[in-house]
Amino acid sequence: MVEKTGRPGYLQIADDLRTQIRTGSLAPGAALPSTAQLCQRYDVSASVVKAAISVLRTEGLIVGQQGKGVFVREDAATPAKEPASSEVMEQLAQMRSTLAALGDRIADLEKAVFQGPKRSR
Repeated sequence: MVEKTGRPGYLQIADDLRTQIRTGSLAPGAALPSTAQLCQRYDVSASVVKAAISVLRTEGLIVGQQGKGVFVREDAATPAKEPASSEVMEQLAQMRSTLAALGDRIADLEKAVFQGPKRSR
């Protein structure tokens, strides 16, 4: 069942199915439960299940076969190559810098907009 954590339901379902694939509960080549079964299991609509399936398909963990179903990829147990930690750190540094610049711009705008007449005491 999808929990009310603030995280979208389709991501919770994708997380659960991803974990099952990585741990081998859903073995390579195994069929995923049908959309109807997943809807019942997680108590969500078909659109939420389809969004979760789409996430896993984009990640390359599953493949669909027209008229047959959705299956765990044969090489899904092998984790996808993740960016090197130095690359990730560089991206984080760039994001921090961009956020700091945006914060400065917002502060300048607020000063300009909310700078009403000065009151004397």
